[in-house]
Amino acid sequence: MDNAATALTFRVATDADVDELVALIESAYRGDASRAGWTTEADILDGQRTDSGGVLQVIKSPDSRLLTVERDGRVVACCQLEHRGTHAYFGMFAVSPALQGVGLGKVVIAEAERQAREEWGATEMHMTVISVRDDLIAWYERRGYRRTGEMSPFPYGEERFGIPLRDDLQFELLVKPLV
Repeated sequence: MDNAATALTFRVATDADVDELVALIESAYRGDASRAGWTTEADILDGQRTDSGGVLQVIKSPDSRLLTVERDGRVVACCQLEHRGTHAYFGMFAVSPALQGVGLGKVVIAEAERQAREEWGATEMHMTVISVRDDLIAWYERRGYRRTGEMSPFPYGEERFGIPLRDDLQFELLVKPLV
């Protein structure tokens, strides 16, 4: 990514960021705009990925933070970190489709892991990924995450999480040691 990482600003999201963060997350995963990047879920899910209420809930939660990444005053990436005792949960990860594939995601996830380890003493990072997202899971595996085979159901019928375009969706837990 050359010197792009030095031009990034990391901060915790505030209420004022909600609309911009919803737009970023939606653009990374849903609809035609998401096809500009490689993280799109447009072929497996329709509808929304998140909404203002969901983003605000993460911002307001006392054990959670929504890490916001800016470049040149513009939000270009984000991720949720949630403190869960000895481990941290990583979610709501989004990188602007125009900036995917240039190393920005690697920088963001490394910073999230550093914060979880140094600020919370977390010894592991956990995340859940839709199990049919082989390309995305492979990306996380290259970052040191391992598949656990532990599955949880996709919330079929709850359109606030998206409208499934197939009937075999479930989440797999991925884990990485942070020590």
